[in-house]
Amino acid sequence: MGAHLANVLDAEGHDVRVIDINTESFRRLAPEFRGVTVVGHGIDDDVLRRAGIERADVFAAVTNDDNTNIMASQIAKVIHNVPKVITRIYDPSREETYHTLGLETVCPTALGAQLIEEMLEAYESERIAKADPAPGQEVRS
Repeated sequence: MGAHLANVLDAEGHDVRVIDINTESFRRLAPEFRGVTVVGHGIDDDVLRRAGIERADVFAAVTNDDNTNIMASQIAKVIHNVPKVITRIYDPSREETYHTLGLETVCPTALGAQLIEEMLEAYESERIAKADPAPGQEVRS
């Protein structure tokens, strides 16, 4: 998700900085990626400063680890006063706690479950409509 997001934002002309502890992750960036890559951990203040956190308008923490994302987001929001901080979390049961900390979260687990539920509801509506035609409507098999 991080590489895809970085590629999209970069292609739109945004100044994108990607921090990752694993240099292999940078291979997922498009060949035409014009942003900056910084090797390091997103909760390390020196790494954040090398990436230019002081000038950031937006910070998105999208690692695969909820705790890392929360810590990095708190550092960006509280210490560096980044105006917009977005945090990806996987555990929907923790989402309310993070909201009380003032963090905006995106939870792919909850979003995926919601999308599947909507798809099932649409399927059920279609099934009922086919099984129970409107008055005067012919049923064909």
